[in-house]
Amino acid sequence: QVPLVESGGGLVQPGGSLRLSCAAPRSIFSVFSGYVMAWYRQAPGEQRELVARIDTDRRTIYADSVTGRFTISRDNSRKKVYLQMNSLKPEDTAVYYCNAQNSYWGQGTQVTVSS
Repeated sequence: QVPLVESGGGLVQPGGSLRLSCAAPRSIFSVFSGYVMAWYRQAPGEQRELVARIDTDRRTIYADSVTGRFTISRDNSRKKVYLQMNSLKPEDTAVYYCNAQNSYWGQGTQVTVSS
């Protein structure tokens, strides 16, 4: 399977912002709008956890730890999903993964929040 491709990670100071992007592979272009998309993250020594999910009708859910700070969105015409992260905290440091329909994963993008 060709993976999803994440981008936009990096090093940011506490209180800063980042916007992650996830591009779907061509193989799922025709079904992308019918897929539930999500962002997960995994910190060192921790289990992978759901950060945010956006359904086909654009309803969203968020982990309690990011509610009010992160926003997930999708652009079906561009076959992309985004995660806008504001007011970042050191505990947000992790590798962030994009997921499609609980089936496809990306390679991950590192987000480090540190002064």
